[in-house]
Amino acid sequence: MKQISAAELHGWLGEKDRARPLLLDVREPWEFQTCHIGGSLHVPMGQVPARKEQLDPATDIVVICHHGGRSMQVALFLEKNGFARVHNLSGGVDAWAKTVDRSMRVY
Repeated sequence: MKQISAAELHGWLGEKDRARPLLLDVREPWEFQTCHIGGSLHVPMGQVPARKEQLDPATDIVVICHHGGRSMQVALFLEKNGFARVHNLSGGVDAWAKTVDRSMRVY
């Protein structure tokens, strides 16, 4: 699992010649409703084991939570289950809101 900063992810999403990663937001529904990065797939952490078959292990996946702790656990879980292209958003949506999208609501 690789760590990726909010700035690095922002740069990646802006690259037209690079495939967009799957943004997997593993926060609770109320958190996702409060704020999220556009285009994110919302799968609460507790549902990931049952829904991992819906994810493509050949795709780059950036796992997102509030500060990066839960997403790291999910990223490690995915790695142990055959996903080789997993990235953890270091600092989570909080870092995204503070460094990339300052208009994003924080909590």
